[in-house]
Amino acid sequence: MAIAPDRFSHFAAIDWSGAVGARQPGIAVAICTHGAEAPTLVAAEGGWSRAAALDWLASAMPPDTLVGLDLGPSLPFVDRGAFFPGWSDSPADARGLWRLVEAICADDPHLGASSFVDHDAIAPHLRRHGGRKGVFFEGRGRLRVTEEAQGLQGLNPTSALNLVGAAQVGKSSLTGMRVLHRLAGRLPVWPFDPLPASGSAIVEIYTTIAARAAGIRKGLSKMRDAESLDAALAALGSAPHRPLARYDDHATDAILTAAWLRTTAHRADLWTPPALTPHIAQTEGWTFGVT
Repeated sequence: MAIAPDRFSHFAAIDWSGAVGARQPGIAVAICTHGAEAPTLVAAEGGWSRAAALDWLASAMPPDTLVGLDLGPSLPFVDRGAFFPGWSDSPADARGLWRLVEAICADDPHLGASSFVDHDAIAPHLRRHGGRKGVFFEGRGRLRVTEEAQGLQGLNPTSALNLVGAAQVGKSSLTGMRVLHRLAGRLPVWPFDPLPASGSAIVEIYTTIAARAAGIRKGLSKMRDAESLDAALAALGSAPHRPLARYDDHATDAILTAAWLRTTAHRADLWTPPALTPHIAQTEGWTFGVT
């Protein structure tokens, strides 16, 4: 797949959060254009909420933006031939999963996903707080094919079925699925949708991939000061960033990953990973940057 260098005009990265509550300090949005100017943070009045992020994606994001969401857009399917083996209502593909999460969580405020996590047919597949490990949850939890590939690249993926611990990504993934469901028909999500010839598109990102590309060693991926961020940006050909009011790994991850997307969006190999079959594309999806 040939990707023109000017296919996208903007590159954005969103560090996501699955936490309970109306406003999420863990959500950060950064954006940049072509050239060397560092990405800048996008502010939301009163702080970001998941609903505000949804509105920005749907109506305020610049045209022709490649936006990366730091969340898992699906759950493991390929290893067992189902998201929830043995359950007759287990969805057949990722979009069915998004619809299911939305339907079960329709009354959860702030695009939360607590009702899904506590659903009688789903909870047995999860590891939840309070020592509640479902009878079908084994080891560290099932992984998607793209997550297995992440491990082969020296990364340390975490199962989205694990909802416990600082590294858990399950809550972010489930709340993100509600956003993706509501964007259906308005914004394509690769690889569930083919990359369109023009317009904006969403991809799944893993901010650690950007950190590795910037030369940050394993175990040192989090940048919490201006000097570390500028050093990483420089490794990606970016100018120094504008000073931030507060340095945390949400903001710095978003800024660095937006810069990384700018340097990699044209790479045909990242849009055509050898292991990405049509079946995987429709059920589990793929992390942009995993080859």
